[in-house]
Amino acid sequence: MSSTSGKPEATPARPQTVAAFLEHLAVGKGYSPATVAAYAEDLLQFEAYLSLRGLTLARPGEIGRDQARGFLAELHRRRAAKTSMGRKLSALRSFFTFMRQKKLVAADPVAGLRNPKQDKRQPRALNVDEAVALVSPKAGSAHADGSIESCRDLALAELLYGSGLRVSEAVGLDVDDVDFFQGIARVLGKGSKERLAPLSDAARERLREYARRRGELVTVPSEQAFFLGARGGRLDRRQAARILDAMAREAGIAQHTHPHMLRHSFATHLLESGADLRSVQELLGHERLSTTQRYTHLELARIMRIYDKAHPRSDESKS
Repeated sequence: MSSTSGKPEATPARPQTVAAFLEHLAVGKGYSPATVAAYAEDLLQFEAYLSLRGLTLARPGEIGRDQARGFLAELHRRRAAKTSMGRKLSALRSFFTFMRQKKLVAADPVAGLRNPKQDKRQPRALNVDEAVALVSPKAGSAHADGSIESCRDLALAELLYGSGLRVSEAVGLDVDDVDFFQGIARVLGKGSKERLAPLSDAARERLREYARRRGELVTVPSEQAFFLGARGGRLDRRQAARILDAMAREAGIAQHTHPHMLRHSFATHLLESGADLRSVQELLGHERLSTTQRYTHLELARIMRIYDKAHPRSDESKS
């Protein structure tokens, strides 16, 4: 932490208590070098804060709740990210838990201190034109070559966007889980909860074509996975993510596109078209309505943009 004069402070020496704690993490708990280094950085930052107040982690019993709170307040004043503040508080918790085990402190100064409330990140979604471009490759593009891989990739993209599946749910499908007659897929969601996901007409057509040609990828006749990778085994999440990102670049979408964005796009576009929240909740397989409600913020933002451009009393409409 830099001093109030703006000049950087010298890095404080590592107290023996901190060295012992870091050795405990590395040897006793088998933490990775990167994790141990992160804990070391956080504790030395706290040590720098304490040194300005005549205290040190070498004498942990002298440190009280006021110092822990003051450290968090200083981080807040310096506009540290809430995720960073939460990580540093976690480092302090672990350190003082270790100190209590070693009977070097009688009370934990960070006990009861809560992590800063994290900002809710709104899900990113493609707009309708981008989503359509993703699943409709132009003539001459890589995914218009008629190969079995392209056939599979387009079926996967149509399923993710048309049914709002999580990528883990899509790659987890077995052959018998897709019912073309009824137009549904039997999905195993979070908590091993099963639900029936309806297939869009476009998805059903793409999936049926891929199912007809799936044998071109099969290397083990007993393999039941619906989506297969190049080696004939079940397509995994990382492979699916690379496929979708490549398709997005091919479609001219500037932003990095991951499979979950198609699920977000599915929900957002349904709500924009007038679907009710409860129905979208069921389609997404959300246990709580509050999880689905985050999409209403996206819809509200769209409504406000329309209002600003169209309403005669809006300043933007006069420009």
